[in-house]
Amino acid sequence: MSEETKQVETVTESATEQTVDNIVTLKKGDTVKGTIVKIDDNQAYVSIGYKYDGIIPVRELSSVSVEKASDAVTIGQEVEAKVVSINDGKESLILSKRMIDSESAWETLQARFDNKEVFEVTVADVVKGGIVADVGVRAFIPASMVERHFVEDFSDYKGRTLRVKVKEIDRENNKLILSQKDVLDEEFEANKKQVIEGLKEGQELEGTVQRLTQFGAFVDVGGVDGLVHVSELAWQHVEKPADVVQEGQQVRVKVLKVDPSNGKISLSMKATQPGPWEQAGGSINIGDVLTGVVKRLVAFGAFVEVAAGVEGLVHISQISHRHIGTPHEVLKEGQEVQVKVLDFNPAEKRVSLSIKETEEAPAPSEKPEKKVKEELNNPNVSLSNETMSFTLAERFGDKLNNLK
Repeated sequence: MSEETKQVETVTESATEQTVDNIVTLKKGDTVKGTIVKIDDNQAYVSIGYKYDGIIPVRELSSVSVEKASDAVTIGQEVEAKVVSINDGKESLILSKRMIDSESAWETLQARFDNKEVFEVTVADVVKGGIVADVGVRAFIPASMVERHFVEDFSDYKGRTLRVKVKEIDRENNKLILSQKDVLDEEFEANKKQVIEGLKEGQELEGTVQRLTQFGAFVDVGGVDGLVHVSELAWQHVEKPADVVQEGQQVRVKVLKVDPSNGKISLSMKATQPGPWEQAGGSINIGDVLTGVVKRLVAFGAFVEVAAGVEGLVHISQISHRHIGTPHEVLKEGQEVQVKVLDFNPAEKRVSLSIKETEEAPAPSEKPEKKVKEELNNPNVSLSNETMSFTLAERFGDKLNNLK
């Protein structure tokens, strides 16, 4: 036998002895590394350099429930697993990837919790009350911790990638709670602070209506919501915000006030638009007869709206041709009336109106003439000097003649 042949045999025997040693020392609880070589629905086959392949049942592939093995691993993927059981007589080698993943995951997760680290996870399943992810252990994200807003249906979240933080960790009870909302909240506050610092009172900018409430509309101005109070939505009176704007609508707003300490922004839509008096300046003239609506009644007259946001006073003396003690005698709020413009001063936001000037004045009533009854036969009444003289002559004529 040649020297070269002897060397080959020696190497072969050494390799055989090493292989035998590996076979002998492979036992339950050992950690092995291998490659996925085949996948069935309920299990995956792993080549670990042993005389036969190991099997990872679908339940041992992931910390979360998966329907089939291909949902957890792919052919050619390198994995680390723990020997669950071994039976050379039956050529059965059962492995668990889940157990290895779990052991290393807890330490990593604890470090992430301590450091408040943000990391990515993939949604593995949607369950009652939230969603779950496989991070080496089963992680639960409650519905309230997924988004900053309410989500009714999470069915389309499966397979999504989320950025999360560890909210709660309890290794002894195998409990891990994650939160994406905490990450989003922190980013929102950081962005909000930056946006608020850049806003100036009087600044005009574009925004998007996010949501409506009874008292106004919240408008997104660069990732931060500002409130447009219902009184600032339009120049005319607004009953409810939905009468003026809708969610998702693009609007132009003016910054009225910024409160960095409270993170509040007050906005106005009407301040970006011409005021009603400005608009009325070119359309209302003295002498015009307009149709208006009685808005308010006061002791000295009535306020009538003749254009959106433009109210004029009808003094009590200009309400009716006849004398009235109070405007309530002839008018009521909400009534439509015709008015004539007596005076108009848009700069001072003042307009004087008249209702009676639009109506024809009633004809004056005829007073009956007083007839003086002449009592010509009354001896005690003298109607003229002539008559008086005649009567005295007749009465005293004879006596005067006797005195001659």
